[in-house]
Amino acid sequence: ELGIFLPPGEFEGGFVVSEECGDVKVFSSTHKLVCSVGSKYNHYFGNPAGVCVDREGNLIVADEQQRKVYLFPPSGSPICLVSKGLQRPMGIACSPQGLLFVADNRENCVKKKMKEMVTGINHPEEVLKKG
Repeated sequence: ELGIFLPPGEFEGGFVVSEECGDVKVFSSTHKLVCSVGSKYNHYFGNPAGVCVDREGNLIVADEQQRKVYLFPPSGSPICLVSKGLQRPMGIACSPQGLLFVADNRENCVKKKMKEMVTGINHPEEVLKKG
């Protein structure tokens, strides 16, 4: 995946890259490795297929193999935001209003989670079918 730029803060305002069948890595603005998200949080990724950053600076990662979406705060433990309802999450985006969108390649749709769910409260996703 192409790198996603990070706001200044805990992750040094650089960029983050997900590696297919690998890890998620954070780089500084000078292109130096800051951390491996898997190592920093002691988290195993099956296949990180998408990454974004919310307005609070949390990393959000869609794991295609595990069929889950995780939130990684700058400090603290990872939070599983979506644990069911995904078949093949391949992309992810977070709007400035706090909405989380997950592209599900197998179901050919985009699933949306409301703002309060991005903070870790799990509710069923709303499905927006492509027209």
